[in-house]
Amino acid sequence: MKALLKKVVETFGPSGREDAIRQLLLDEIKPYVDRTFIDNMGNLHAVKEGKGARVMVAAHMDEIGFVVTHIDEKGFLRISPVGGVAPVRCLYQRVLLENGARGVVGVESVKNPNDIDFSKLYVDIGARDEKEARKLAQEGLFGAFLNEMTEMNGLITAKSLDDRVGCVIAVEAARQLKKSPNEIHFVFTVQEEVGLRGAIAAAYNIEPDLGIALDVTGTGDTPDAPKMPMKLREGVAVKIKDNSLLVPRRVKDFFMRVAEKNKITYQPEILTFGGTDAGAINLSRSGVLAGCLSIPTRYIHSVSETASLSDIEEAIKLLVKILESDVKKELED
Repeated sequence: MKALLKKVVETFGPSGREDAIRQLLLDEIKPYVDRTFIDNMGNLHAVKEGKGARVMVAAHMDEIGFVVTHIDEKGFLRISPVGGVAPVRCLYQRVLLENGARGVVGVESVKNPNDIDFSKLYVDIGARDEKEARKLAQEGLFGAFLNEMTEMNGLITAKSLDDRVGCVIAVEAARQLKKSPNEIHFVFTVQEEVGLRGAIAAAYNIEPDLGIALDVTGTGDTPDAPKMPMKLREGVAVKIKDNSLLVPRRVKDFFMRVAEKNKITYQPEILTFGGTDAGAINLSRSGVLAGCLSIPTRYIHSVSETASLSDIEEAIKLLVKILESDVKKELED
């Protein structure tokens, strides 16, 4: 699992440019499903056939990034964010453009750090002037941040755990799931970071009886953190609410019941900000029962997102047991 996680978090794939990460995930999951296809949005679908409930398991494969908007006369690139990128977190980070060019984010001189915004940032690609820069890059190229995954005392830190960790959980669940009464659609969605766009289209096509998003969530276990119950090393988080979704009681109770029955460590998730693909699935067509299994993660939307390996392992166990269940029976109201 760690080897796969390292591969996926270090793969390029900002919103709208998910080609490389999609191919990697296709290669990984294809041996464990009955069929695969890519829809018009670019979502990767991997289906395990079954005659029971239709279950959609969604993990978004895109990451935050940026797009080149201008090249100045000195050869520096100006950029605009793709997804929720905080300017201060970009400072002096190494970046990769979709054509393979590399650079580092610099900032103009400012008297007050609070004045730092994207108009003050630039990317240095080592060009001597505009002419040389245009041989290396062009306006409209997408980029993402560079960082390798490292371990520290049972934790992992990397860029794009949001939400490559969910992708790994889905692949591992597909590998471990030997038998299920349900029709399971593992969907690796695109463009979540810019408005849950891939999940909207995928859910409309699938018409699931149940949607399960796999994603990261914030924590309340660091100094001066928001007052939330989620902590690293306390197990998989079962969502109760976020800004995009109020999880139906029967879905939340189903997930917690399965966890308790199988002695899987879990914790409640009450996220005071943000949302996931579950919010889009929930609002599809005339409405879909939807929930979310989350990995508590520190420093979200940075190059050093940090999570616990034990929480990831518990999430895989819980997802497998949920998918082995008779979902239709479990969700009877």
